Amino acid sequence: MKHGPIALIDDKVPVVVVAPGNDPLFEKNASNIQETVVRGGKVFLITDEKGRSHLADHIEWNIVLDEIHPFIAPILYAVPVQLLAYHVAVAKGTDVDQPRNLAKSVTVE
Repeated sequence: MKHGPIALIDDKVPVVVVAPGNDPLFEKNASNIQETVVRGGKVFLITDEKGRSHLADHIEWNIVLDEIHPFIAPILYAVPVQLLAYHVAVAKGTDVDQPRNLAKSVTVE
């Protein structure tokens, strides 16, 4: 979250953060969230109850999942991120079934 990405932070585009409370890198994510808020950014946090309670003062929106074993967390945390992306695309009027610049081809040997 240094250099280029930090320069993009403003109050118009939310920053989506996936930070389970039992993640070994949670404190680094919490630090990045605090840097985002200081620069006027709004944070959309996807976490568990432990993470939400730790960061409640810094987040604008949140999705709270149950505590999940770290081994399967990446799979389960991907679901709300995908749903968020889908619904934002639909709200913007993007055709989610025909994305731009996506080459669809079948190669047969």
